[in-house]
Amino acid sequence: MENENNELRDLVDYGRGSGIDAYDPVTARVYSRSNSSWYSTIEINKGSSDGVEVNQPVINGKGLVGKVKTVSDGNAVVMLLSDSEFGVSALAAQANQPGSILPVAGSPDDLLLDLVPNAKEVRRGDRIVTAGTVSDRLPSPFPEGILIGTVKRVEGEGELDRTIHVAPAADLRSLDFVQVLTKPTSDLRASTTP
Repeated sequence: MENENNELRDLVDYGRGSGIDAYDPVTARVYSRSNSSWYSTIEINKGSSDGVEVNQPVINGKGLVGKVKTVSDGNAVVMLLSDSEFGVSALAAQANQPGSILPVAGSPDDLLLDLVPNAKEVRRGDRIVTAGTVSDRLPSPFPEGILIGTVKRVEGEGELDRTIHVAPAADLRSLDFVQVLTKPTSDLRASTTP
């Protein structure tokens, strides 16, 4: 019960300080989790009757959790960041370097920041946020500036063989409440600070 209260408090605090409220978040309870190491999903108790649609971003009080995968009238399945099919355009905020966040299959505490043009600029401790839409041809369902995680280590010396590991801001194994951003294309920018 104390954990649930803390999660709800974090959601309220995150919404207040980040501008997330402009995206009409719908708070939902998690009632089921997948147990596969390849497909990481949760089921929530909100659906299309609550304004939830496929591909809408899902957050908790710490940052990005995933996106809506399927939806029915009263519930939805959320694909987590750690799902083998998940990917999102990202930005290493301090280094101002774009890239893509990809999962490490079977490791919910490890993500990869890939396709970074100047990977040597990215350092341990850099905050990784959603990049938002970077091209009108490829609009992103994710608003710009939502915290994804923090760089925990960088492996490799060269530009092409550098592997950037990111620890997700959200604890993907312990989710009781999340928020679905039902209007993710608002012309606002989420705060990159907690």
